[in-house]
Amino acid sequence: MEQTSIAFPNWGGAREGSGRKRTGPRGAVEHRARPAHNRRQPVHVSVRLEPGLESLRKRSTYRVVREAIADGCRRFGLCIVEYSVMTNHVHLVCEAEDERALSRGMKGLCVRLARRLNALWDRAGRVIADRYHARALKTPREVRNVLNYVFQNAHHHGIHFAGPDPCSSGGWFEGWDRALGADPCRGASPLPRARTWLLSVGWKRHGPITLDEPRRFS
Repeated sequence: MEQTSIAFPNWGGAREGSGRKRTGPRGAVEHRARPAHNRRQPVHVSVRLEPGLESLRKRSTYRVVREAIADGCRRFGLCIVEYSVMTNHVHLVCEAEDERALSRGMKGLCVRLARRLNALWDRAGRVIADRYHARALKTPREVRNVLNYVFQNAHHHGIHFAGPDPCSSGGWFEGWDRALGADPCRGASPLPRARTWLLSVGWKRHGPITLDEPRRFS
């Protein structure tokens, strides 16, 4: 007698096309392990909201976002040094002790943002669209370009104004090419000062940032 072999279909395991599919025009941030983080390198982080929610740049909404950033800017070894708030996403320039500090700090910030925005909007449900996107900045040129990108991002989206973006930390930024006029409503910055050499000193090798400078990312 001969034993008949049975071919079983292979439904599991790593294979082409498996895993969560990207959706929407931009797609999702891939769910893979984040690389180890060097504490000497600042990080550019972006967080995007679910489609269909109110603009984050409305006065009452921006106030909630700004307070959430201020409350979470020194937690778990993560420091948020600069930020800008767009209609449906937020840009952050951060420093982190390691990848765990970055992950824990950003998770806490996203939870805080979601809870406060849902309370403001009197709704329940998902607020943050997907995982945050993070990019380590390794050279003075990269840091300067990202600072320019973050502060000038509103212009790219068709939002124009005189002076720094009011929905950003640009009013407290000390790296502009000229001094800003006194603003009694601005007050002291709630954000920590940069501690890494790249973000505090190194980027200045390439000159101050002008208020009308074209944005560059790399």
